[in-house]
Amino acid sequence: MTHPLVPQIIDLATPVAEELGLEIVGVVFHTNQSPPVLRVDIRNPQQDTGLDDCERMSRALEAELDVAEIIPDAYMLEVSSPGISRELVTDREFISFKGFPVVISTSPPHNGQQEWIGHLIRRDETTVYLNQKGRAVGIPRSLITRVQIDERH
Repeated sequence: MTHPLVPQIIDLATPVAEELGLEIVGVVFHTNQSPPVLRVDIRNPQQDTGLDDCERMSRALEAELDVAEIIPDAYMLEVSSPGISRELVTDREFISFKGFPVVISTSPPHNGQQEWIGHLIRRDETTVYLNQKGRAVGIPRSLITRVQIDERH
């Protein structure tokens, strides 16, 4: 169950993150620990989220939380990154993961295959392009059920 302060914390943290060029992807308040732990997951949409991003967000958010006084008792603030999401959905993700190994699932099968493995080249309005051993392969977006990072490589 979500802690009742989480919506207020999100409202407070979102503009702080945006000012630093970051996004809030999750907030959890673990009150069963002593002291309670406020965990804020962030993402840097421009590049891989790094320790520097977490430190900047932690300092800025801590200052805002202290001023707002919405958490009455002592707590620990933990800012982290959930890591990369395995599934690619947004245009930004397709740009960020260009060159990465991906697995594309299609339904119905495309050219007799339901799973396509290769390195992501790009996507446009109608097609996702993969590099398979130096050869560009286009897969119609209308057939694609999911595109995800291939973590086996």
